[in-house]
Amino acid sequence: MENQYLKMMANRLNRRIFLKDSLLGLGGLALSSMNSGISNVAPKPSLPHFNAKAKRIIYLFQSGAPSQMELFDYKPQLKERFGQELPASVRGNQRVTGMTSNQRSFPIAMGDFTFDQYGQSGAWLSNLLPHHRKICDDLCFVKTMHTEAINHDPAVTFIQTGSQQAGRPSIGSWISYGLGTENQNLPTFCVLLSRSKWGGGQPLYAKLWGNGFLPSSHQGVMFRSGLDPVLYLNDPQGLSRETRRLMLDHLAALHESQYEHLQDPELLSKVEQYEMAYRMQASVPETLSIENEPEHIYKLYGESARKPGTYARNCLLARKLIESGVRFVQLYHQGWDMHGNLPHLIRELTEDTDQASAGLIQDLKQRGLLEDTLVIWGGEFGRGCYSQGKLTPANYGRDHHPRCFTIWMAGAGVKKGITIGETDDFSYNVVKDPVHVHDFQATIMHLMGIDHERFTHKYQGRRFRLTDVHGHIVKQILA
Repeated sequence: MENQYLKMMANRLNRRIFLKDSLLGLGGLALSSMNSGISNVAPKPSLPHFNAKAKRIIYLFQSGAPSQMELFDYKPQLKERFGQELPASVRGNQRVTGMTSNQRSFPIAMGDFTFDQYGQSGAWLSNLLPHHRKICDDLCFVKTMHTEAINHDPAVTFIQTGSQQAGRPSIGSWISYGLGTENQNLPTFCVLLSRSKWGGGQPLYAKLWGNGFLPSSHQGVMFRSGLDPVLYLNDPQGLSRETRRLMLDHLAALHESQYEHLQDPELLSKVEQYEMAYRMQASVPETLSIENEPEHIYKLYGESARKPGTYARNCLLARKLIESGVRFVQLYHQGWDMHGNLPHLIRELTEDTDQASAGLIQDLKQRGLLEDTLVIWGGEFGRGCYSQGKLTPANYGRDHHPRCFTIWMAGAGVKKGITIGETDDFSYNVVKDPVHVHDFQATIMHLMGIDHERFTHKYQGRRFRLTDVHGHIVKQILA
């Protein structure tokens, strides 16, 4: 009896030990799973996948959505049918914003702008873009971009991160994560902001150049136009560079010690950021200095390049940054959101951007940098051909239009002097060669030597990529 009792107790203890160990094991697995969602446990990818045509990117993002009809997408019927009702067959069942959903009438609108063909390519350009005439044979126009997003915030987030919901890595962060840097003393991904003379524009948020679930060392670093281009970069008064070096060494040792216990790679990312800030203290002032630029450069970009914070100044700085080895420069220019007073405001915006955009292409070309630099110009969606609100002979506004809009690309790996896609007579619907936002992103990745379908990052049990589960390379763009 005693032996049977002892055997029974031993079995019970074994079951308890088994259940305890099992629960601890399951808990450990759960904790491991949670940690894999929080930290970057996947190894950094080995890129590029193939020989890249482009080594770096300058993205001239025109925030607020430029109206394609006044700039690039010439539609003579808009003038001929001024004030007439947009045919219902053209509109179809398209979703419209709350700003025009209550309109009973959708009159066709077009200002007193003229178009002509320029260059050997015969590109159609508005009289608003006289400086683009000098570079039109270097450009690839894509007139059939389209998106699902109909409001600014989700649309900008979508074209910058591949998702309408915030939290995904920006395209610049993906490029930084995949390809790394060409200059250890400057960030791989830099951000510049400017706004139009009239001061309007949709707000921009740091999430647009954020790293999302990628290590924080790959987020965009924003450069400001004031005396301190990067906040908190300078040492406090009385702190020597030697003392700063000593402090960083001790701080790195603490982070590395904590990393041994927690195995959280974000701790090492923090050390990388501290070290980058230390190196930037010496490199940033020199890189952002334009005092030694010759007079002909100011004539190329325009006189406003002398003024900090302008679009022209930022275009010049973008050239200097990529010349110094920065991989991705994102320039945001605010002010293109024109729901009213468009004929006046679009003149101001093109005065801000036309010469500097063309000057950048010319400057890169004369330095031999355009051969391996990709330049992109465009916004988040287009504008509708009908008037938002009251239409007068001299005034009208335009609402958001996701069905079609125009961008242009130039430089490394891009065909010169071509136009891709065709819209209908009202620049309302795509009739030939549509290009989705994810197609656009897939093509950018391809030009940088990256297969967008293979370039993924595992997060919370799922493999993510910039193009989500869509996207095809637009082969007509490729040289």
